[in-house]
Amino acid sequence: MLVDGGEDEEKWLAEGIAGLQHNAFYMHRSLDSNNLRDALKYSAQMLSELRTSRLSPHKYYELYMRAFDELRKLEMFFKEEVQRGFSVIDLYELVQHAGNILPRLYLLCTVGSVYIKSKEAPAKDVLKDLVEMCRGIQHPVRGLFLRSYLSQVSRDKLPDIGSEYEGDVDSVVESVEFVLQNFTEMNKLWVRMQHQVGKNLHVLSQIEGVDLDMYKETVLPRILEQVVNCKDEIAQYYLMDCTIQVFPDEYHLQTLETLLGAFPQLQPTVDIKTVLSRLMERLSNYAASSTEVLPEFLQVEAFAKLSNAIGKVVEAQVDMPVVGAISLYVSLLTFTLRVHPDRLDYVDQVLGACAKKLIGKAKLEDSKATKQIVALLSAPLEKYNDIVTALKLSNYPRVMDHLDAGTNKIMAVVIIQSIMKNMTCISTADKVEALFELIKGLIKDMDETPVDELDEEDFKEEQNSVARLIHMLHNDDPEEMLKIIGTVRKHFLLGGPRRLPFTVPPLVFSALKLVRRLQGQDGDVTGEEVSVTPKKIFQILHQTIEALSIIPSPELALRLYLQCAEAANDCDLEPVAYEFFTQAFILYEEEVADSKAQVTAIHLIIGTLHRMNIFGVENRDTLTHKATGYSAKLLKKPDQCRAVYACAHLFWVDDQDGIKDGERVLLCLKRALRIANAAQQMANVTRGSSGSVALFVEILNKYLYFFEKGNLQITSAAIQGLVELIMNELQSDNTTSDPSADTFLASTLRYIQFQKQKGGAMGEKYEQIKVAKV
Repeated sequence: MLVDGGEDEEKWLAEGIAGLQHNAFYMHRSLDSNNLRDALKYSAQMLSELRTSRLSPHKYYELYMRAFDELRKLEMFFKEEVQRGFSVIDLYELVQHAGNILPRLYLLCTVGSVYIKSKEAPAKDVLKDLVEMCRGIQHPVRGLFLRSYLSQVSRDKLPDIGSEYEGDVDSVVESVEFVLQNFTEMNKLWVRMQHQVGKNLHVLSQIEGVDLDMYKETVLPRILEQVVNCKDEIAQYYLMDCTIQVFPDEYHLQTLETLLGAFPQLQPTVDIKTVLSRLMERLSNYAASSTEVLPEFLQVEAFAKLSNAIGKVVEAQVDMPVVGAISLYVSLLTFTLRVHPDRLDYVDQVLGACAKKLIGKAKLEDSKATKQIVALLSAPLEKYNDIVTALKLSNYPRVMDHLDAGTNKIMAVVIIQSIMKNMTCISTADKVEALFELIKGLIKDMDETPVDELDEEDFKEEQNSVARLIHMLHNDDPEEMLKIIGTVRKHFLLGGPRRLPFTVPPLVFSALKLVRRLQGQDGDVTGEEVSVTPKKIFQILHQTIEALSIIPSPELALRLYLQCAEAANDCDLEPVAYEFFTQAFILYEEEVADSKAQVTAIHLIIGTLHRMNIFGVENRDTLTHKATGYSAKLLKKPDQCRAVYACAHLFWVDDQDGIKDGERVLLCLKRALRIANAAQQMANVTRGSSGSVALFVEILNKYLYFFEKGNLQITSAAIQGLVELIMNELQSDNTTSDPSADTFLASTLRYIQFQKQKGGAMGEKYEQIKVAKV
């Protein structure tokens, strides 16, 4: 009987080793003195230690290995005895008189090895005799180790093609029969003990005479018969795995139906998915090794057989965890992509089978199952490097729908990264629709609950990836491009308030890019109806930005309105441009409340309006009046001053005929000067603080700019007066030294001196301005 007590087992092992070493010592002395009879007596006593039933297989192995080492020395002695003239046949008969059966059989196997080498009898006869006699041991541990020893000593002595023990035509058959018989008996013992065996299969695979026909007709059916009939889950798993690992890939491919037919017959608890996965991996590597073998895969219909077998296994093992089934489909998909990359129908079939398995299941929350799904969905992307190919797979989104929200987002990011990495252009609205269905976890706001800072950072990165994606959606045909824009807009407007600030801007710029391509078309082409015009696109843009301004993101919406106004200007669409400006002003009035944001916004408005050349006198006056009015109403005096003098440029535009109103330029500059003076006085009285001349110097530079541009309202006397005002302020006790302002002033005065010295017409203009040398 086997025992559970660890300490007792250690004691029994120590006793066994001591007894074995004791007898081995006397066996060595007998061998040294060439005393065969004593050598046999002590070797039999030594091997009697292997008759114990007290040790577990693990501990028994330690004892066995010590005995094995001694038996190798004994075998060398037997060889020398035979060489000295002792009859090997007599020796073979002599060891059969050892008292106990186990030592006797170990000695028989040892002498049998020498007997075969002597070639005094056919190897097949000796092997058959040994394998039959070993049946005398039915104790599982002792029997397994005895048969393992028989396999070890006979492995290099099997009759085979080209071997020194080759006999008649039937020799190979006899070798196969010997190994299979030993394997069968070990398998029976294995079932009773559950301890690994497999040396016989390895030996069998090394026999050169086992060709494909013999493997197909004899070897594989016999192996599978034993595997199925043993009914032991551990044995079945191990032996199926051994079979797959030791025999050639070509054999597996040609006997695929037979091999796969055994899987559904295995015990429900056998880890079939791992074995099947290893089989598919081996076949995939075999296919990749040479293009010449690919026709074989088609000829035997490998995909159909594997797919069918996996379906039967998944159906038969109703208790198989979802992760197990998915991992099988991952392996099948990997096989398909390597062996049949051009067969998208095969790829879609695998995805469909997986989706079918997941029907009725809740969103996967098992991390292992989720990881397998991600692997399944990532495989086509990695293989084809083209999301457009993946979009042809109808079952791809069906599988993706079973991911939980978090993993769905991760997979969506993987898809976008694949597009960006491979610079894949998505060129039709239908493909965009399919793509956005896949990445909907990123573009649709499903959860309005607050997020912490880390989640907010992740969210921003996700939305930035979506924004980058927009630049990969393109078609040279304006009509199809407009459909793409419409599809994207439809999805984005469902994105929720947190997403719109990220997604609307790239959409707007994509639409404006289309507008630039259509520049000059207004939809009134004689004789034909133009379906895509800038007007139509501007209508879409107006509605899109309006959604952004509501959420609210007024500063961003204002910027986009101004971008659209500039594009409408280039398209010669005055009413459209005016409408966009109107919307920008409405946002400024009603939504932009922060003083810093107002400063930024008014300068954007002034800068954009300065670049506009489409407006008639009335519209331009209205807009410039608005801009100057808002500039003067900014909260802080310095901000008012800078905005007002910036407005001066709205009345003097070099590249536009008719916009050179010198008088209104001067009014803006004088107004700016009054504001600067007020700012200086306020600084003087506020808590005793002192003002700076920075604003005056800035205004002086504006005077000089318009003076050089030929504005007759800006005279040298006015500039002279401003210079003197600045110099007086610098000498005032109320003025604080400002290094940057001082530097700016010094540079400005040097510039005036430079112009005076340069001469010419400009020099004459500057000659009347008197400045101190710096």
